[in-house]
Amino acid sequence: MALRTLQKWHGAGNDFLVEVVEQGSAPWWNAQRARAVCHRATGVGADGLLIALVGAEVAMVLYNADGSVAEMSGNGVRCLAAAVRRATHADWETLLVHTDAGVRAVTLDMDIDSGYGSVAMGDVTFEATLDGTLGVARVGNPHVVVLDRSEWSTAQREQLAAEFARQVGGANVEFVTPVDRGRVSIRVIERGVGWTLACGTGSVATAAVCHREGLTDDVVTVDNPGGALTVQLDDDHAILAGPVQFVANVEWLES
Repeated sequence: MALRTLQKWHGAGNDFLVEVVEQGSAPWWNAQRARAVCHRATGVGADGLLIALVGAEVAMVLYNADGSVAEMSGNGVRCLAAAVRRATHADWETLLVHTDAGVRAVTLDMDIDSGYGSVAMGDVTFEATLDGTLGVARVGNPHVVVLDRSEWSTAQREQLAAEFARQVGGANVEFVTPVDRGRVSIRVIERGVGWTLACGTGSVATAAVCHREGLTDDVVTVDNPGGALTVQLDDDHAILAGPVQFVANVEWLES
């Protein structure tokens, strides 16, 4: 049996379990174990599991709820930085985090166990637009942005998402409703997770695609079901900002 000590955090409802370990520690988590701890009925429950490898640098490993490995999470990297700060009793405001999508600078303004943070998300790159979509973009991970229609049922959206994701070899799919030039709302089916209350990279991809299509300005509030995130675009470079909230300390015993 193994006892793992985790923290649970969320960013606008996008929830993560975080383990902070020393760099060089023997890897313990794998797809099966990540899937078990993230299961909402038989595990602790989360959209994903984050491993913070702390040493001279801080690195992030991200497992989706289904056990697959993802390149990047805009909400997740804020939660990971907050968990590292809490575990190490640090008081820094900015942390560089090495991810599979590159180095991300995370800035946090914390009040004990809650706060607000921003992430320099790097460049957004566009790919060939699929028929029936607004656009396809990469924010370290792949996204398909679709103009939502009120007459679609949940089942229809899920069918569309599966087909669009298949065409690009797997992707998050955002269904967007523009509100005005400074605000949109989205619903997201996340790769390896399913419907989620918020998606940081998805918010960035949506803002970038909508801006390219002339629907929004370069600063956009993105209303996710779990709360609002803000995206600021400078050419194709993006900064994502949103809340972080500590939920609980967790001891996970796997037999």
